[in-house]
Amino acid sequence: MTDIAPYLPGILAAYAILAVGAASPGPAVAMLLGISSGQGRAPALVTCLGIATGSATINVLTMLGVGLLISQAAWAMTLLKLVGSAYLLWLAWGAFRKALNPPQVQAISVTRQPAPQLFAKGYLLQVTNPKAIAFWLAIAAIGAVEGAELPIIAVFVLGAWLLSFTLHGAWAVFLSSGPVRAAYASGRGWIEGALGAFFTFAAFKIATSES
Repeated sequence: MTDIAPYLPGILAAYAILAVGAASPGPAVAMLLGISSGQGRAPALVTCLGIATGSATINVLTMLGVGLLISQAAWAMTLLKLVGSAYLLWLAWGAFRKALNPPQVQAISVTRQPAPQLFAKGYLLQVTNPKAIAFWLAIAAIGAVEGAELPIIAVFVLGAWLLSFTLHGAWAVFLSSGPVRAAYASGRGWIEGALGAFFTFAAFKIATSES
């Protein structure tokens, strides 16, 4: 029987970064705000299915690409860690700036659409989202399931899909409520400050972890 225990620390660390990425506002949140406000919660949740599937696609492609790099050069993981840490520090800087001057999240206007189109819209947005791609590159620097057997990798991918859907689904539900949007806007500065602190800590942990 495959033992997942040795991989749990790396998996949990990867999930923590993914959770912060999904929880922080970006193109997906703007789209969900527009859909939940204009079409309702159910269409927004269908869009979340597409977003989560797009995230899983990036996850798999990133792992395959990183695995190829590592198999070709031992320095690739070190380079990946530096790139991932630098990106997280850039996010931390942006979050601290937003904490001082919180911006408004503007909804993307959308027309009423059937479920397949909503799923495709969420999927295509996510697989072409630079923020999502960069986050998965940072996650890959952890090497959460490096050398793991296929069942453990499958569990990791499924867990990441569920996490992405749950957090984006929470955005879809919460942003469909006017009072929740107002409360979020009023606390945006504190939220961004906390995100900046987390990104800084994650960058340090990645950069100083053993190869």
